[in-house]
Amino acid sequence: MNIVIATDGALDAATASEMVAPLAAGGTVTVLTVVEVPRRLLSDLRAVYGERSSPAVDADAEYVGIAPAEPDVGRDFPGEDSIIDQYLANQRDERTRPVVAALEAAGVSVTVEILESENTARTIIAHLKESKADLAVLGTHGLGLFEGLLGAVGTKVARHAPCSVLLIRS
Repeated sequence: MNIVIATDGALDAATASEMVAPLAAGGTVTVLTVVEVPRRLLSDLRAVYGERSSPAVDADAEYVGIAPAEPDVGRDFPGEDSIIDQYLANQRDERTRPVVAALEAAGVSVTVEILESENTARTIIAHLKESKADLAVLGTHGLGLFEGLLGAVGTKVARHAPCSVLLIRS
């Protein structure tokens, strides 16, 4: 059985392990987290370390000019890609560690994946389709406007997943 456990870090690890471990025998278990990289982070980095602007070209046929040179990017600028990679790695570890540890303690072999997206439910559903998952496991917090209703991500995944969905009340 191919099982995908999607977590934002709030899924009760002990309950998830207790429910998934018996189903995982001979199959694969992937612990997935979807992270939105705050784009404000990038603009803040640019403001702190400076950023070169693209050359500005005057469209007038008589005048073609390049904007005056701006100072080079700061010497210690870590680069956006490395910052995003580090942020994603930190989020992956923080969000998946409890579930992975509980499953490994129960003798289940686990792989971990992290995806960047602005639409968590859509990304989880696409991953379930691509991975040909047999079962999706998600936590539901019931923290919506109306007590007792599923969260937005849990509702969307439960309605549109291409496989069975196990929702764990956290």
